[in-house]
Amino acid sequence: MPEFGPNQFVFLLHGAVWTIALSVLSLVIGAVFAFVVALCRISGSRTVRAISAIYVQAIQGTPLMVLMLISYFGLNILGVDVPALVGATIAMTLYVSAFLGEVWRGSLLSIPRTQWEASECLGHSRAARMRHIILPQAVKISIPPTVTFMVQIVKNTSLASIIGFVELTQAGKLVNNSTFQPFVCFLCVAALYFAVCYPISLWGRHLEKQYNVVR
Repeated sequence: MPEFGPNQFVFLLHGAVWTIALSVLSLVIGAVFAFVVALCRISGSRTVRAISAIYVQAIQGTPLMVLMLISYFGLNILGVDVPALVGATIAMTLYVSAFLGEVWRGSLLSIPRTQWEASECLGHSRAARMRHIILPQAVKISIPPTVTFMVQIVKNTSLASIIGFVELTQAGKLVNNSTFQPFVCFLCVAALYFAVCYPISLWGRHLEKQYNVVR
């Protein structure tokens, strides 16, 4: 039986790299859809607001693990050959778009109504009001919850192990199965998660100070 050593740790590092890759893919793609969701949620059209609200409630009401299973096994059952990375990215993109979309919607709505009305009186179009007046203020407000959510996404990638994607947690399980040293193995896993998440938290604090955001 092999002991936990450098080779096993390198394998965990490879898992950490895939954790970061999945997190980045999900956040980048999900953020695009989240912005669309946020705009739809405050749209002037009642139909658009209703459809986007149903979407958000459906995704938020479904566990991320179930989304993983649906996006991977469901598509494969339909005849679409989906690699584990793609299936995990689809599930986490849906998750990010719904939750981050609501965070950004709250940030947009937190801007005083007088700001919207004043810009409208100045003759700005809705797009111009959003781009030059509302969004700059909303971005500052959204920084703390967005950064906190980013840390959650990194940790939630561990659920991708259920569809066979070898990220950090799954790598830890595989190493533990071969070495039977759970304490050392998962202590290293925890340390690697901390090494990924802590800089994100520090970056968030830096942004808060830079933009004078108060929690």
